[in-house]
Amino acid sequence: MNTNQSRLKLSRRDFLKILGVAGGTAAGGYVLSEYTPWLDYEKQAEDTWMAPEQNSNASMQLRTLVHYATLAANGHNTQPWKFALKENAIEIHPDYSRQLAVVDPNHRELWISLGCALENLVIAAQSKGFTTEVTYPNATDYINIRLKSDTRLSSPLFDAIPLRQNTRSEYDGQLVKSVDLDQLQALPLEPGVVLQFITNHTDLETTLEYVNQGNLRQYADTKFVDELIQSLRFNKKEALASLDGLYTRCSGNPEVPRWLGQIFVAGTKPQQQADVDAKKLRSSAGAFVVASESDDKSTWVRAGQVYQRMALKMTALNIKSAFLNQPIEVAALRSQFQGALGLAAYQPQLLIRFGYADPMPRSLRRAVEQVLM
Repeated sequence: MNTNQSRLKLSRRDFLKILGVAGGTAAGGYVLSEYTPWLDYEKQAEDTWMAPEQNSNASMQLRTLVHYATLAANGHNTQPWKFALKENAIEIHPDYSRQLAVVDPNHRELWISLGCALENLVIAAQSKGFTTEVTYPNATDYINIRLKSDTRLSSPLFDAIPLRQNTRSEYDGQLVKSVDLDQLQALPLEPGVVLQFITNHTDLETTLEYVNQGNLRQYADTKFVDELIQSLRFNKKEALASLDGLYTRCSGNPEVPRWLGQIFVAGTKPQQQADVDAKKLRSSAGAFVVASESDDKSTWVRAGQVYQRMALKMTALNIKSAFLNQPIEVAALRSQFQGALGLAAYQPQLLIRFGYADPMPRSLRRAVEQVLM
């Protein structure tokens, strides 16, 4: 179905009416998908995030590090990376075939995703007995990580790698413990990268205004909505076939056939989505912005490292988090948002809300063999 032709403006009530009319097909397909043993999403997700078996073989050790790198946060779960195994080194390359051309036309979020993978890889390498020397993509189009044998360095951040997730649900509204917030604010950063926490009501409402504006502009853009639909996996069959993308159950939404999910998403009114995200931000304990002095590949990578480091630290403290990047993804809003937060010369790269909530279903990742060059 052509989503441009089917871009109906329907409310959730209209959507439920469609479900009623199509009840036999949609519900029957959903039940079949849910209870067929050969479509065990939970088992596949568990295997995705499970630590590999210990192996002393040098090649297998490098593959183990790549496994941990693939568990990093990334835009829309596109997994836009490729890895090259070298002698005593690993390269992280961008996979531009997985870019989000509408939401990320300059590849900014793509390189941030590679920075997240780099942070996981460095932390995992230290836990496996390696020191790392990173060469950033100033003159190249990839990241190089040289490895040298050293003493194993255990870390709560490493333990958090298989537990971290973007928790896209509403949170419980409770404030983060002050002792934990102090730890987050004391997190070591990367050169040229800063964090700004947003925890008071006035600043959160200011932030929400820009999230609302971002939603209104993005969901009024048919190209954005089409790209979003392409990244969504509306049922476990789709998720298991691709091993990437945004599986609807990970966001607390039901499984439906693709044709029905496309109609619903294409018909979502901008204000509807703005209202949904407003509830999510207001249910959160706070938010923070990752910002930087520069706006180039190496800086984006470092910003990704800082975010991933923070996400792992929050996971270790049982704090959930999720992206709300709309004010940064909409180019016309980014500098306004920067000024409203008083970031001066620091440019916002990511906006993240945080708080307490129950975990959601896990997303999937492609196997190591699928991401090796």
